[in-house]
Amino acid sequence: MNDILLGKGDGKDIVLLPQYANRHGMVAGATGTGKSVSLMLMAEGFSKLGVPVFLADVKGDFAGLSQAGAMSDKLKARIDQFGFAWQASANPVVFWDIYGKAGHPVRTTVSEMGPTLLARLFELNDTQSGVLEIVFKAADDNGLLLLDLKDLRALLVWATDHAKEISQHYGLIAPASIAAIQRALLSLEQAGGDAFFGEPALDLADFMRQDLSGRGIVNILAADQLILKPKLYTTFLLWMLSELFEKLPEVGDLDKPKLVFFFDEAHLLFDDAPAALRQRVEQVVRLIRSKGVGVYFCSQNPDDVPDVILGQMGNRIQHALRAFTPRDQKAVKAAAETFAPNPKIDVAQVITQLGVGEALVSTLQQGGVPMPVERTMIASPGCRLGAITEEERAAVRARSPVGGKYDTPIDRESAFEVLAKRADDNAAATPTPKSGAAQADDGGGWTQAAKDMVFGTKRRQGMIEAFAKSAVRNAAGQLGRSLLRGVLGSLKR
Repeated sequence: MNDILLGKGDGKDIVLLPQYANRHGMVAGATGTGKSVSLMLMAEGFSKLGVPVFLADVKGDFAGLSQAGAMSDKLKARIDQFGFAWQASANPVVFWDIYGKAGHPVRTTVSEMGPTLLARLFELNDTQSGVLEIVFKAADDNGLLLLDLKDLRALLVWATDHAKEISQHYGLIAPASIAAIQRALLSLEQAGGDAFFGEPALDLADFMRQDLSGRGIVNILAADQLILKPKLYTTFLLWMLSELFEKLPEVGDLDKPKLVFFFDEAHLLFDDAPAALRQRVEQVVRLIRSKGVGVYFCSQNPDDVPDVILGQMGNRIQHALRAFTPRDQKAVKAAAETFAPNPKIDVAQVITQLGVGEALVSTLQQGGVPMPVERTMIASPGCRLGAITEEERAAVRARSPVGGKYDTPIDRESAFEVLAKRADDNAAATPTPKSGAAQADDGGGWTQAAKDMVFGTKRRQGMIEAFAKSAVRNAAGQLGRSLLRGVLGSLKR
Protein backbone atom coordinates (compact mmCIF):
# COMPACT_ATOMS: atom_id res chain seq x y z
CA MET A 1 0.00 0.00 0.00
CA ASN A 2 1.53 3.32 -1.08
CA ASP A 3 -0.89 5.66 0.65
CA ILE A 4 0.32 7.63 3.68
CA LEU A 5 -1.71 6.69 6.74
CA LEU A 6 -2.65 9.79 8.71
CA GLY A 7 -4.93 8.19 11.29
CA LYS A 8 -8.29 6.62 12.03
CA GLY A 9 -11.64 8.32 11.69
CA ASP A 10 -15.20 6.96 11.88
CA GLY A 11 -13.92 3.40 11.70
CA LYS A 12 -11.80 3.83 8.58
CA ASP A 13 -8.27 4.74 7.64
CA ILE A 14 -7.66 8.37 6.75
CA VAL A 15 -4.93 8.53 4.15
CA LEU A 16 -3.03 11.00 2.00
CA LEU A 17 -2.80 9.89 -1.62
CA PRO A 18 0.72 10.52 -3.00
CA GLN A 19 -0.54 11.39 -6.50
CA TYR A 20 -2.31 14.41 -5.00
CA ALA A 21 0.38 15.36 -2.51
CA ASN A 22 1.69 18.07 -4.86
CA ARG A 23 -1.66 19.86 -4.47
CA HIS A 24 -0.11 21.36 -1.33
CA GLY A 25 -1.48 21.37 2.19
CA MET A 26 -1.96 23.11 5.50
CA VAL A 27 -1.33 21.93 9.06
CA ALA A 28 -2.78 24.28 11.66
CA GLY A 29 -3.58 24.28 15.35
CA ALA A 30 -2.83 25.88 18.67
CA THR A 31 0.44 25.30 20.47
CA GLY A 32 0.68 21.85 22.04
CA THR A 33 -2.09 20.21 20.06
CA GLY A 34 0.10 17.86 18.01
CA LYS A 35 1.09 19.74 14.84
CA SER A 36 4.72 18.59 15.09
CA VAL A 37 3.72 14.90 15.30
CA SER A 38 1.52 15.32 12.22
CA LEU A 39 4.40 16.86 10.32
CA MET A 40 6.77 14.07 11.39
CA LEU A 41 4.20 11.43 10.41
CA MET A 42 3.86 12.94 6.95
CA ALA A 43 7.63 13.37 6.50
CA GLU A 44 8.19 9.74 7.48
CA GLY A 45 5.45 8.59 5.11
CA PHE A 46 6.93 10.49 2.18
CA SER A 47 10.41 9.16 2.96
CA LYS A 48 9.12 5.58 2.87
CA LEU A 49 7.69 6.28 -0.58
CA GLY A 50 11.11 7.47 -1.77
CA VAL A 51 10.11 11.15 -1.77
CA PRO A 52 12.74 13.59 -0.42
CA VAL A 53 11.53 16.02 2.21
CA PHE A 54 12.68 19.40 3.45
CA LEU A 55 11.53 20.90 6.74
CA ALA A 56 12.75 23.55 9.14
CA ASP A 57 13.25 22.47 12.76
CA VAL A 58 12.28 25.51 14.79
CA LYS A 59 12.08 23.82 18.22
CA GLY A 60 14.60 21.00 17.75
CA ASP A 61 12.10 18.13 17.99
CA PHE A 62 12.08 17.21 14.28
CA ALA A 63 15.60 15.85 14.72
CA GLY A 64 13.97 12.79 16.28
CA LEU A 65 13.19 11.63 12.73
CA SER A 66 16.78 10.37 12.58
CA GLN A 67 16.30 7.94 15.49
CA ALA A 68 14.07 4.91 15.95
CA GLY A 69 11.24 5.34 18.43
CA ALA A 70 10.70 3.25 21.55
CA MET A 71 7.55 1.61 22.83
CA SER A 72 5.98 3.18 25.89
CA ASP A 73 2.88 2.48 27.94
CA LYS A 74 1.14 5.53 26.50
CA LEU A 75 2.00 4.57 22.93
CA LYS A 76 0.95 0.94 23.49
CA ALA A 77 -2.42 2.03 24.86
CA ARG A 78 -2.98 4.26 21.83
CA ILE A 79 -2.02 1.49 19.40
CA ASP A 80 -4.28 -1.01 21.11
CA GLN A 81 -7.19 1.42 21.24
CA PHE A 82 -7.16 2.43 17.59
CA GLY A 83 -5.50 -0.57 15.97
CA PHE A 84 -2.57 1.27 14.47
CA ALA A 85 0.21 -0.77 12.86
CA TRP A 86 3.42 0.54 14.40
CA GLN A 87 7.09 -0.33 13.96
CA ALA A 88 10.08 1.50 15.35
CA SER A 89 12.18 2.92 12.51
CA ALA A 90 14.74 5.65 11.89
CA ASN A 91 14.72 7.76 8.74
CA PRO A 92 17.64 8.79 6.52
CA VAL A 93 18.30 12.35 7.65
CA VAL A 94 20.73 15.08 6.60
CA PHE A 95 21.11 18.02 8.96
CA TRP A 96 21.63 21.56 7.63
CA ASP A 97 22.34 24.81 9.41
CA ILE A 98 22.93 28.28 7.96
CA TYR A 99 25.46 28.90 10.74
CA GLY A 100 27.17 25.56 10.16
CA LYS A 101 26.95 24.43 13.80
CA ALA A 102 24.12 21.89 13.98
CA GLY A 103 24.44 20.70 10.38
CA HIS A 104 26.13 21.24 7.06
CA PRO A 105 26.41 24.92 6.10
CA VAL A 106 23.75 26.20 3.73
CA ARG A 107 25.03 28.93 1.44
CA THR A 108 23.94 30.84 -1.59
CA THR A 109 25.57 33.67 -3.49
CA VAL A 110 24.46 37.29 -3.50
CA SER A 111 23.82 37.03 -7.24
CA GLU A 112 21.59 33.97 -6.84
CA MET A 113 19.62 35.65 -4.07
CA GLY A 114 19.03 38.66 -6.32
CA PRO A 115 18.03 42.25 -5.55
CA THR A 116 14.33 41.53 -4.92
CA LEU A 117 14.83 39.10 -2.04
CA LEU A 118 17.78 41.09 -0.69
CA ALA A 119 15.58 44.18 -0.58
CA ARG A 120 13.09 42.15 1.49
CA LEU A 121 15.89 40.98 3.75
CA PHE A 122 17.24 44.52 4.13
CA GLU A 123 13.73 45.97 4.66
CA LEU A 124 14.32 48.61 1.98
CA ASN A 125 11.70 51.01 0.69
CA ASP A 126 10.76 51.22 -3.00
CA THR A 127 13.37 53.87 -3.82
CA GLN A 128 16.17 51.99 -2.09
CA SER A 129 15.08 48.73 -3.72
CA GLY A 130 15.29 50.42 -7.12
CA VAL A 131 18.81 51.63 -6.37
CA LEU A 132 19.82 48.10 -5.37
CA GLU A 133 18.50 46.77 -8.69
CA ILE A 134 20.50 49.42 -10.57
CA VAL A 135 23.67 48.49 -8.68
CA PHE A 136 23.16 44.80 -9.53
CA LYS A 137 22.67 45.65 -13.21
CA ALA A 138 25.83 47.76 -13.23
CA ALA A 139 27.73 44.89 -11.61
CA ASP A 140 26.54 42.47 -14.32
CA ASP A 141 27.54 44.83 -17.12
CA ASN A 142 30.97 45.40 -15.60
CA GLY A 143 31.74 41.73 -15.02
CA LEU A 144 31.65 41.96 -11.22
CA LEU A 145 30.79 38.61 -9.66
CA LEU A 146 28.79 38.90 -6.42
CA LEU A 147 29.34 35.90 -4.17
CA ASP A 148 29.46 37.05 -0.55
CA LEU A 149 28.65 40.15 1.47
CA LYS A 150 32.11 41.66 1.15
CA ASP A 151 31.56 41.65 -2.60
CA LEU A 152 28.32 43.56 -2.12
CA ARG A 153 29.99 46.03 0.24
CA ALA A 154 32.82 46.66 -2.25
CA LEU A 155 30.25 47.10 -5.02
CA LEU A 156 28.35 49.74 -3.02
CA VAL A 157 31.58 51.69 -2.43
CA TRP A 158 32.37 51.46 -6.16
CA ALA A 159 28.85 52.65 -7.01
CA THR A 160 29.29 55.64 -4.72
CA ASP A 161 32.56 56.58 -6.42
CA HIS A 162 30.99 56.20 -9.88
CA ALA A 163 27.53 57.52 -9.05
CA LYS A 164 27.57 60.10 -11.87
CA GLU A 165 28.37 57.57 -14.62
CA ILE A 166 25.94 54.97 -13.24
CA SER A 167 23.14 57.53 -12.97
CA GLN A 168 23.65 58.57 -16.60
CA HIS A 169 23.38 55.00 -17.88
CA TYR A 170 20.90 53.28 -15.56
CA GLY A 171 19.03 55.86 -13.52
CA LEU A 172 19.63 58.17 -10.61
CA ILE A 173 21.23 56.67 -7.53
CA ALA A 174 21.26 58.91 -4.49
CA PRO A 175 24.04 58.74 -1.89
CA ALA A 176 21.39 58.56 0.83
CA SER A 177 19.94 55.35 -0.67
CA ILE A 178 23.39 53.78 -0.98
CA ALA A 179 24.05 54.68 2.65
CA ALA A 180 20.76 53.06 3.74
CA ILE A 181 21.70 49.84 1.93
CA GLN A 182 25.13 49.89 3.55
CA ARG A 183 23.57 50.26 7.01
CA ALA A 184 21.22 47.35 6.33
CA LEU A 185 24.17 45.29 5.13
CA LEU A 186 26.04 46.05 8.35
CA SER A 187 23.04 44.95 10.42
CA LEU A 188 22.84 41.69 8.50
CA GLU A 189 26.54 41.02 9.04
CA GLN A 190 26.22 41.68 12.77
CA ALA A 191 23.27 39.27 12.90
CA GLY A 192 25.46 36.52 11.42
CA GLY A 193 23.85 36.61 7.99
CA ASP A 194 27.25 36.69 6.29
CA ALA A 195 27.51 32.94 6.95
CA PHE A 196 24.64 32.40 4.50
CA PHE A 197 26.40 34.02 1.53
CA GLY A 198 29.37 32.41 -0.15
CA GLU A 199 30.52 29.22 -1.79
CA PRO A 200 30.10 26.35 -2.25
CA ALA A 201 26.52 27.38 -2.90
CA LEU A 202 23.76 24.90 -2.20
CA ASP A 203 22.92 22.61 -5.10
CA LEU A 204 19.21 21.89 -4.78
CA ALA A 205 19.81 18.49 -6.35
CA ASP A 206 21.38 17.52 -3.01
CA PHE A 207 18.00 18.10 -1.37
CA MET A 208 16.38 15.64 -3.78
CA ARG A 209 18.25 12.45 -2.97
CA GLN A 210 17.45 8.91 -1.89
CA ASP A 211 19.50 6.56 0.23
CA LEU A 212 20.76 3.19 -0.96
CA SER A 213 17.52 1.47 0.05
CA GLY A 214 15.38 3.90 -1.97
CA ARG A 215 14.11 5.92 1.01
CA GLY A 216 13.77 9.64 0.44
CA ILE A 217 16.26 11.77 2.36
CA VAL A 218 14.69 13.95 5.07
CA ASN A 219 16.54 17.28 5.01
CA ILE A 220 16.21 19.06 8.35
CA LEU A 221 17.26 22.69 8.69
CA ALA A 222 18.25 23.59 12.26
CA ALA A 223 16.27 26.80 12.72
CA ASP A 224 16.20 27.29 16.48
CA GLN A 225 18.63 30.21 16.14
CA LEU A 226 17.59 31.22 12.64
CA ILE A 227 13.99 31.79 13.74
CA LEU A 228 15.26 34.61 15.95
CA LYS A 229 16.01 36.45 12.69
CA PRO A 230 12.58 36.08 11.04
CA LYS A 231 13.46 38.11 7.94
CA LEU A 232 16.49 35.92 7.25
CA TYR A 233 14.47 32.76 7.96
CA THR A 234 11.62 33.59 5.60
CA THR A 235 13.93 35.00 2.92
CA PHE A 236 15.94 31.79 2.91
CA LEU A 237 12.86 29.58 2.56
CA LEU A 238 11.37 31.83 -0.10
CA TRP A 239 14.67 31.73 -1.99
CA MET A 240 14.56 27.93 -1.89
CA LEU A 241 11.02 27.88 -3.29
CA SER A 242 11.97 30.36 -6.01
CA GLU A 243 15.03 28.32 -6.98
CA LEU A 244 12.98 25.15 -7.19
CA PHE A 245 10.39 26.92 -9.29
CA GLU A 246 12.96 28.37 -11.70
CA LYS A 247 15.27 25.36 -12.09
CA LEU A 248 13.02 22.30 -12.04
CA PRO A 249 11.47 21.23 -15.34
CA GLU A 250 7.74 20.86 -15.94
CA VAL A 251 6.65 17.29 -15.18
CA GLY A 252 2.87 17.53 -14.91
CA ASP A 253 1.06 15.08 -12.63
CA LEU A 254 3.23 12.32 -11.20
CA ASP A 255 2.47 9.22 -9.14
CA LYS A 256 4.23 10.93 -6.26
CA PRO A 257 6.02 14.27 -5.73
CA LYS A 258 9.68 14.85 -6.52
CA LEU A 259 10.06 16.85 -3.29
CA VAL A 260 7.85 17.90 -0.39
CA PHE A 261 8.59 21.23 1.28
CA PHE A 262 7.28 22.00 4.80
CA PHE A 263 7.15 25.69 5.72
CA ASP A 264 6.87 25.96 9.52
CA GLU A 265 5.84 29.23 11.21
CA ALA A 266 4.28 30.25 7.89
CA HIS A 267 2.82 33.48 9.26
CA LEU A 268 6.32 34.98 9.32
CA LEU A 269 6.40 34.87 5.54
CA PHE A 270 3.40 37.17 5.21
CA ASP A 271 3.88 39.53 8.15
CA ASP A 272 4.49 43.02 6.73
CA ALA A 273 5.28 41.52 3.33
CA PRO A 274 5.03 44.02 0.44
CA ALA A 275 2.46 43.37 -2.27
CA ALA A 276 5.12 42.37 -4.82
CA LEU A 277 6.45 39.67 -2.51
CA ARG A 278 2.98 38.29 -1.81
CA GLN A 279 2.34 38.07 -5.52
CA ARG A 280 5.61 36.19 -5.95
CA VAL A 281 4.66 33.66 -3.26
CA GLU A 282 1.22 33.21 -4.79
CA GLN A 283 2.74 32.62 -8.21
CA VAL A 284 5.24 30.08 -6.92
CA VAL A 285 2.66 28.15 -4.87
CA ARG A 286 0.20 28.11 -7.74
CA LEU A 287 2.64 26.90 -10.38
CA ILE A 288 5.26 24.87 -8.57
CA ARG A 289 2.98 21.82 -8.31
CA SER A 290 3.55 21.27 -12.05
CA LYS A 291 7.24 20.90 -11.20
CA GLY A 292 6.41 17.98 -8.92
CA VAL A 293 6.87 19.89 -5.63
CA GLY A 294 4.34 19.85 -2.80
CA VAL A 295 4.32 22.77 -0.34
CA TYR A 296 2.84 22.39 3.13
CA PHE A 297 2.37 25.41 5.37
CA CYS A 298 2.28 25.04 9.13
CA SER A 299 0.96 27.73 11.44
CA GLN A 300 -1.27 28.23 14.46
CA ASN A 301 -4.22 29.78 12.63
CA PRO A 302 -5.34 29.16 9.05
CA ASP A 303 -5.89 32.88 8.57
CA ASP A 304 -2.14 33.41 8.99
CA VAL A 305 -1.99 32.50 5.29
CA PRO A 306 -3.70 34.76 2.71
CA ASP A 307 -6.95 33.40 1.29
CA VAL A 308 -5.63 33.23 -2.27
CA ILE A 309 -2.85 30.89 -1.11
CA LEU A 310 -5.03 28.98 1.35
CA GLY A 311 -7.32 28.22 -1.55
CA GLN A 312 -4.47 26.24 -3.17
CA MET A 313 -4.22 23.90 -0.16
CA GLY A 314 -5.93 20.66 -1.16
CA ASN A 315 -4.87 18.61 1.90
CA ARG A 316 -5.80 19.94 5.33
CA ILE A 317 -5.01 18.84 8.88
CA GLN A 318 -6.63 21.06 11.49
CA HIS A 319 -5.74 20.52 15.13
CA ALA A 320 -7.56 22.19 17.98
CA LEU A 321 -8.10 25.94 18.14
CA ARG A 322 -8.97 27.75 21.32
CA ALA A 323 -11.69 30.38 20.92
CA PHE A 324 -10.65 32.58 23.83
CA THR A 325 -10.47 35.90 21.96
CA PRO A 326 -12.47 37.51 19.14
CA ARG A 327 -9.58 36.77 16.76
CA ASP A 328 -9.63 33.11 17.82
CA GLN A 329 -13.37 32.92 17.25
CA LYS A 330 -12.93 34.44 13.80
CA ALA A 331 -10.16 31.91 13.02
CA VAL A 332 -12.40 29.02 14.11
CA LYS A 333 -15.20 30.22 11.86
CA ALA A 334 -12.83 30.72 8.92
CA ALA A 335 -11.30 27.27 9.38
CA ALA A 336 -14.71 25.62 9.56
CA GLU A 337 -15.87 27.24 6.34
CA THR A 338 -12.86 26.04 4.33
CA PHE A 339 -13.47 22.31 4.89
CA ALA A 340 -15.53 20.09 2.64
CA PRO A 341 -18.71 19.72 4.75
CA ASN A 342 -19.67 16.54 6.55
CA PRO A 343 -23.28 16.41 7.79
CA LYS A 344 -22.16 14.31 10.76
CA ILE A 345 -19.75 16.97 12.07
CA ASP A 346 -20.33 20.50 13.31
CA VAL A 347 -16.84 21.67 12.37
CA ALA A 348 -16.94 25.02 14.20
CA GLN A 349 -17.87 23.26 17.44
CA VAL A 350 -15.57 20.25 17.10
CA ILE A 351 -12.44 22.37 16.39
CA THR A 352 -12.55 23.73 19.94
CA GLN A 353 -13.12 20.29 21.45
CA LEU A 354 -10.31 18.30 19.83
CA GLY A 355 -7.82 16.64 22.16
CA VAL A 356 -4.06 16.40 21.78
CA GLY A 357 -3.23 14.12 18.85
CA GLU A 358 -6.66 14.60 17.34
CA ALA A 359 -7.47 16.61 14.21
CA LEU A 360 -10.00 17.39 11.54
CA VAL A 361 -8.64 16.04 8.27
CA SER A 362 -9.67 16.49 4.65
CA THR A 363 -7.52 15.22 1.78
CA LEU A 364 -7.96 14.92 -1.96
CA GLN A 365 -9.29 11.55 -3.02
CA GLN A 366 -9.59 9.85 -6.42
CA GLY A 367 -10.31 12.37 -9.13
CA GLY A 368 -8.98 15.21 -6.97
CA VAL A 369 -12.26 15.46 -5.05
CA PRO A 370 -11.94 16.77 -1.45
CA MET A 371 -12.88 14.18 1.16
CA PRO A 372 -15.61 15.32 3.57
CA VAL A 373 -13.89 16.41 6.75
CA GLU A 374 -13.33 13.64 9.30
CA ARG A 375 -12.52 13.77 12.98
CA THR A 376 -9.30 11.77 13.09
CA MET A 377 -7.02 10.24 15.70
CA ILE A 378 -3.57 10.90 14.27
CA ALA A 379 -1.31 7.85 13.98
CA SER A 380 2.11 7.66 15.64
CA PRO A 381 5.31 7.78 13.55
CA GLY A 382 7.92 5.07 14.06
CA CYS A 383 10.67 7.58 14.87
CA ARG A 384 11.50 9.20 18.17
CA LEU A 385 9.18 11.99 19.29
CA GLY A 386 11.56 14.53 20.74
CA ALA A 387 15.03 15.99 20.59
CA ILE A 388 18.27 14.06 20.18
CA THR A 389 21.64 14.36 21.90
CA GLU A 390 24.65 16.16 20.47
CA GLU A 391 26.41 12.80 20.13
CA GLU A 392 23.54 11.39 18.08
CA ARG A 393 23.48 14.47 15.88
CA ALA A 394 27.23 14.24 15.32
CA ALA A 395 26.91 10.57 14.35
CA VAL A 396 24.21 11.37 11.78
CA ARG A 397 26.26 14.21 10.38
CA ALA A 398 29.39 12.04 10.14
CA ARG A 399 27.72 9.57 7.81
CA SER A 400 26.13 12.24 5.62
CA PRO A 401 26.75 11.81 1.87
CA VAL A 402 27.25 15.57 1.27
CA GLY A 403 29.45 16.64 4.17
CA GLY A 404 32.65 16.76 2.18
CA LYS A 405 31.04 19.03 -0.38
CA TYR A 406 29.79 21.80 1.88
CA ASP A 407 31.73 21.79 5.15
CA THR A 408 34.79 23.64 3.74
CA PRO A 409 34.14 27.18 2.43
CA ILE A 410 35.65 28.47 -0.83
CA ASP A 411 36.64 32.08 -1.48
CA ARG A 412 37.47 32.62 -5.16
CA GLU A 413 38.10 35.87 -7.02
CA SER A 414 34.98 38.00 -7.22
CA ALA A 415 33.92 41.66 -7.06
CA PHE A 416 35.85 42.41 -3.88
CA GLU A 417 39.15 41.18 -5.30
CA VAL A 418 38.56 42.67 -8.78
CA LEU A 419 37.72 46.13 -7.44
CA ALA A 420 40.67 46.04 -5.02
CA LYS A 421 42.99 45.15 -7.91
CA ARG A 422 41.60 47.97 -10.05
CA ALA A 423 42.16 50.42 -7.21
CA ASP A 424 45.79 49.27 -6.85
CA ASP A 425 46.37 49.56 -10.62
CA ASN A 426 44.94 53.09 -10.69
CA ALA A 427 47.13 54.10 -7.77
CA ALA A 428 50.22 52.72 -9.51
CA ALA A 429 49.39 54.59 -12.75
CA THR A 430 49.02 57.99 -11.01
CA PRO A 431 52.38 59.97 -10.93
CA THR A 432 53.63 60.84 -7.49
CA PRO A 433 56.23 63.47 -6.41
CA LYS A 434 59.75 62.04 -6.40
CA SER A 435 62.00 62.11 -3.40
CA GLY A 436 65.25 64.11 -3.38
CA ALA A 437 67.36 61.00 -3.98
CA ALA A 438 65.21 59.95 -6.95
CA GLN A 439 65.50 63.41 -8.47
CA ALA A 440 69.31 63.28 -8.13
CA ASP A 441 69.40 59.91 -9.88
CA ASP A 442 67.59 61.14 -13.03
CA GLY A 443 69.72 64.30 -13.55
CA GLY A 444 67.49 66.58 -11.44
CA GLY A 445 68.00 67.30 -7.77
CA TRP A 446 70.57 69.96 -6.73
CA THR A 447 71.59 70.79 -10.34
CA GLN A 448 68.05 71.75 -11.28
CA ALA A 449 67.64 73.69 -8.05
CA ALA A 450 70.81 75.67 -8.81
CA LYS A 451 69.59 76.47 -12.32
CA ASP A 452 66.30 77.67 -10.94
CA MET A 453 68.12 79.86 -8.43
CA VAL A 454 70.39 81.46 -11.09
CA PHE A 455 68.03 81.73 -14.05
CA GLY A 456 64.66 81.71 -12.26
CA THR A 457 61.35 80.04 -13.10
CA LYS A 458 57.99 81.21 -14.44
CA ARG A 459 56.85 82.09 -10.94
CA ARG A 460 60.12 83.28 -9.40
CA GLN A 461 62.97 85.43 -10.79
CA GLY A 462 66.53 84.16 -10.75
CA MET A 463 69.74 85.73 -9.44
CA ILE A 464 70.80 87.04 -12.88
CA GLU A 465 67.47 88.76 -13.46
CA ALA A 466 67.52 90.25 -9.96
CA PHE A 467 71.13 91.45 -10.37
CA ALA A 468 70.35 93.02 -13.77
CA LYS A 469 67.34 94.84 -12.42
CA SER A 470 69.36 96.10 -9.46
CA ALA A 471 72.16 97.33 -11.75
CA VAL A 472 69.72 99.17 -14.00
CA ARG A 473 68.12 100.82 -10.98
CA ASN A 474 71.52 101.92 -9.66
CA ALA A 475 72.64 103.30 -13.06
CA ALA A 476 69.39 105.14 -13.50
CA GLY A 477 69.74 106.65 -10.05
CA GLN A 478 73.27 107.91 -10.69
CA LEU A 479 72.28 109.40 -14.09
CA GLY A 480 69.35 111.17 -12.54
CA ARG A 481 71.46 112.69 -9.80
CA SER A 482 74.05 113.88 -12.33
CA LEU A 483 71.43 115.56 -14.49
CA LEU A 484 69.89 117.24 -11.46
CA ARG A 485 73.24 118.62 -10.34
CA GLY A 486 73.86 120.01 -13.87
CA VAL A 487 70.54 121.76 -14.00
CA LEU A 488 70.95 123.29 -10.56
CA GLY A 489 74.50 124.48 -11.41
CA SER A 490 73.32 126.31 -14.55
CA LEU A 491 70.66 128.10 -12.57
CA LYS A 492 73.20 129.37 -10.09
CA ARG A 493 75.23 130.96 -12.87
